[in-house]
Amino acid sequence: MSDQLERFIFSQHDIRGQMVTLTDAYREVLKHNPLPTPVAHLLGEFLAAACLLSTTLKFEGILSLQARGEGDVPMIMAECTHHSDLRGIARIAEGAQISEDASLMDMIGPRGVIAITLEPKRGERYQGVVPLEKGSLAGCLEDYFAQSEQLETRFWLECDGSNVGGIMLQVLPGNNAASAEENNDAWETALHLANTVTAQELYDVPHDELIHRLFHQLKPATLGTDSIRFKCSCSRERSARALVSLGAEDVYRLLEEQNGEIVTDCQFCNAQYRFDREQVESLLNAPPHTLH
Repeated sequence: MSDQLERFIFSQHDIRGQMVTLTDAYREVLKHNPLPTPVAHLLGEFLAAACLLSTTLKFEGILSLQARGEGDVPMIMAECTHHSDLRGIARIAEGAQISEDASLMDMIGPRGVIAITLEPKRGERYQGVVPLEKGSLAGCLEDYFAQSEQLETRFWLECDGSNVGGIMLQVLPGNNAASAEENNDAWETALHLANTVTAQELYDVPHDELIHRLFHQLKPATLGTDSIRFKCSCSRERSARALVSLGAEDVYRLLEEQNGEIVTDCQFCNAQYRFDREQVESLLNAPPHTLH
């Protein structure tokens, strides 16, 4: 069950759910970006939430979940693709002193926002943003769905620094499987049952067993399992496109500042891509379609 996501539905009611557990993928993220304990725990929650949210993707592309603000952790982000490739990062302000009991709002600081971005491989990019007004990521995401999607949604997110677990429950629009009253009763029951889950159960109990243990009276039906893995989407080609997008003047200035070789670093996986003068000139003179 390590690094897996299980999708399920209550077939007699209009409610769906996802359950995720991360170990190796989470640890790989931290290996590339060591973080203070409270920030590492928060990034784990972001990674779990990105996995849970990615099940809503109906296209090839990437879902990213990001918090931005003016605090000790001005940016934290997790991305998950439709292939269940996962990566994440957190930036820490210089000289930051983060207490062990710091909350999400404490770390992100003033003017904090939560953004969910959908980037299809083909089509228009979409972003939804809500103010960061709750002390937990789960609470902020529930606000997001209430305000932006008008969908009743609840999250349970846990992280101990080595393991991550999460559950998402959501009311499906339409009320087709049962009456509105029956669906509402089932929703309240599902919330009550999910509130009994422990972090250790999320980390250790196989998903199908835990789903049955929690929700058997609502007759859950599993819909399939996705395997999650750490995989960075950076590449030499993407770095080349980023350089070209700066424009020739800025690129040549960088070339001079970096002594004849531009080095780009991926902050997610620490990969480096190097471009000397000849390669830079070739990029700038290449027809646009060759960079895609």
